[in-house]
Amino acid sequence: MLMQNNQAFENAEMANDAIHAAQSFSSLFLMSAAEPVAAGKAICWEGDKAKHLFQVEEGVVRLHRIIGEGRRVITAFHFAGDLIGASLQSDFLFTAEAVTDCKIRRISRKSFHEEVARSNALGPAFISLLCEEAAAAHEQMVLLSKKNAEERLCSFIVKLATRRHPQARQGLVRVPMNRQDIADHLGLTIETVSRTISKLASRNIVVPEGRHDLRIVNPARLVQLSGDADDFSGNSCHRVKLH
Repeated sequence: MLMQNNQAFENAEMANDAIHAAQSFSSLFLMSAAEPVAAGKAICWEGDKAKHLFQVEEGVVRLHRIIGEGRRVITAFHFAGDLIGASLQSDFLFTAEAVTDCKIRRISRKSFHEEVARSNALGPAFISLLCEEAAAAHEQMVLLSKKNAEERLCSFIVKLATRRHPQARQGLVRVPMNRQDIADHLGLTIETVSRTISKLASRNIVVPEGRHDLRIVNPARLVQLSGDADDFSGNSCHRVKLH
């Protein structure tokens, strides 16, 4: 049943287990110095040996792969507190690149796994984090294979709103990435993203405010248009536990 007003977003916030799992590891990363990374600069490269894990301290990071004739596919965005590189793969399957000016901390994979192995608390947190990453990958697959352009964009906005955004409760959502980033993440063209945002604005559902803000005027309708309305109940809001 479709929830009204902001209740859908409030319930979804309770489901951010991946954020909680990542925060469990923060003390490990505090042993390393914060490294500034300018917007557009890479943190690691696809195909490199995965010798480190990274935690985002400030800013936003995109993970992307290059396919076919140089086409970019953005598989995920990571925000402050998120971990990058938790996968057990020996090589990075993505390039991690700063969307905004960032600060990151790193720890060697060897040290990380040694700490996890000796801690009764970190072991379950690590398993939870891996499960959340698998769930996020599955959700992205469903989004790209089954949803239309409007559903994809609405799902993306809902996902941003359900993160612990300081202004989200007033309906204002910060969108730090540009529209080309959004298009490459949602499998759309930049023209389709712009056209769909204009369509939502004309229906007074989501209205752009400046270059990097969206005001959610009708949150209930936005959730409905995302195609996930039935998944925002207190018992089944797993669809937004993404990062």
